[in-house]
Amino acid sequence: MTVHKQDFERIGPYVWQLPAGYRKDMRVPARLYADETLLRATLADRSLEQLVNTATMPGVVKYAMAMPDIHQGYGFPIGGVVATELPHGVISPGGVGYDINCGVRLLASALRREEVAPHLSDLANALYRNCPSGVGVRGSVQLQGNNLDKVLVEGSRWVLRKGWATREDLQHTEEGGRLAGADPAKLSDRARTRGRPQLGTLGAGNHFIEVDMVAEVFDQEAAAAFGLFEQQVVVQIHCGSRGLGHQVCSDYVRRFQKTVQKYGIDLPDRELVCAPWDSPEGQDYFAAMACAANYAFANRQVLVHHVRRSFEEALAGKGLPARALEIRQVYDITHNMAKVELHKVRGQRRKVCVHRKGATRAFGPGAEALPEDYRAVGQPVLVPGSMGTASYVLVGTEGAMDETFGSSCHGAGRTMSRKKAKKSVRGDSLRKELEAAGIRVRAGSTAGLAEESPAAYKDVSRVVEVVHQAGIARKVACLHPLAVIKG
Repeated sequence: MTVHKQDFERIGPYVWQLPAGYRKDMRVPARLYADETLLRATLADRSLEQLVNTATMPGVVKYAMAMPDIHQGYGFPIGGVVATELPHGVISPGGVGYDINCGVRLLASALRREEVAPHLSDLANALYRNCPSGVGVRGSVQLQGNNLDKVLVEGSRWVLRKGWATREDLQHTEEGGRLAGADPAKLSDRARTRGRPQLGTLGAGNHFIEVDMVAEVFDQEAAAAFGLFEQQVVVQIHCGSRGLGHQVCSDYVRRFQKTVQKYGIDLPDRELVCAPWDSPEGQDYFAAMACAANYAFANRQVLVHHVRRSFEEALAGKGLPARALEIRQVYDITHNMAKVELHKVRGQRRKVCVHRKGATRAFGPGAEALPEDYRAVGQPVLVPGSMGTASYVLVGTEGAMDETFGSSCHGAGRTMSRKKAKKSVRGDSLRKELEAAGIRVRAGSTAGLAEESPAAYKDVSRVVEVVHQAGIARKVACLHPLAVIKG
C-alpha cells in the first residue's frame, strides 16, 4: 500500500488526515503534522503506511498521529504517537522502540560564550575523556551484587544516594527520574548482562553530548523560568538505556509473536506485536520497560556527574568566577516510552497508555506532573538538531493537551539511512567542515560522523516551525553548537 498526498484531507494549515475509511481495518483516522515540504519528504519511505497500520491497534482512541520528524521505524513510525484506552487497550514494544527511554537532558551554566571560548578545546577533551562513548563501551560505575536491581527500580534516586546528583536534578527530570512499576524479575539474564557494565556511557549512533550556546530567545517569560539567556553556554546529553533496553525490546517482541495468537489479535504487520494492557504479558512488558526506563534515567544522571567533573577539570584555575563550575539541570525528557496518563477522550478524562516513539511529552501550563517552578509556563520540550545544526528548546501548550495527548516532536528526523549516509558523506570531510565552522568535534569514528551528517536529516528548524505554528509546542530558544562529543 502506497500513501499519496491526494489521499489526505487537509484539516488545518499544518495538519493532514487520512480518514478511518481510508483502509477497512483502521479503527481511527491517521493524522500527520507537517508542511508541504515535510509531507513530500515523508512520502519517500514507508512511514505513512506504518502510521496507518498503528490506526488498527486494539483499543486505539481519537487518532493515530505522527509528528513532522516522522520517518520509518520498526512497526510504528519514529515520530508516532498512539494512545490505547485502558484497561483493555494494548501495549506494544514497537510503539516504544528498541532504545527505551532514549531522551535528552539540558544542562545550563552561568557562563557566556566569550568566557568559555578560550578553553573550549580543553572542555571538549575533558568531556570526551570522562564520558565513555562508542559501541559496547564500559562505564566507570561497577554495578556489583544487587546494585543493578536497585538502579532498575530506583532510577535516578540510586544516583542521588551515591552523591552524584542533586535533588534539583531529580525535580527537573520527567517522572522525577523514576518510572513506577519496575520489576527486575521480568528481565532476561541477557538484558542484565548487557546492562551491568554500561551505566554512565553515551553509546554510539545518534547519541551525543553537545556544548551549545543560546543563540536566540523567542519567549522571554518561558526562558526566564527555565533560566536561559542569550549567549549562555549550555550542554545537551542525548542517550538512552543502552544494550539493556535493546535486549528488553528484542525479548518481548519475540515473546509477543505468540501472545497475539493467544489473544486473537489480528495485525497488518507482525512488527506491531502487542498484548492487552491488563494481560499478564502486557504487565510483564510494562514492568520490564520501566526497568529499562529507570536505567536510562540513571545513565543520563551519571553522565551529568561526568559533565560537571569535566567543567571543573577544564575551567578551574582559569580566572573565571566561582559560578563557572555550577552546572544546573534545566530538564530531562524521554522520547521512547509508553506511559499511563489521563487525557480527554470522547469528552471525558480517561486513563490511556500513550506510546511516544520518537516523540516527546509536551505538557502545558498547570500540569501537576511538572515541577513547581515550571508549572505556570509549561514543560520544557527539548528538540536536538542533527550534528552541527541548531537545536531548540520549546514549551508545552494547552493545544498539545487537547490535540496530541500532550506530545510534540523530538528531533529533525532522518531522510537517509545510516548505510546510505556513509556512502554519501565522508566522515573526515565532515569533521573538517565542522571544525572550520568553529565546532570542536571529538569522535571515535569517522564512519559514525558520516552516519549522523546533517545531510541525512530533515531541517530541524522547519520541523520546529510546524509544531510551533500548529500550537502543540511553542518556541522558547534556539541553540547553536560549540562542541560535539560522539562515539
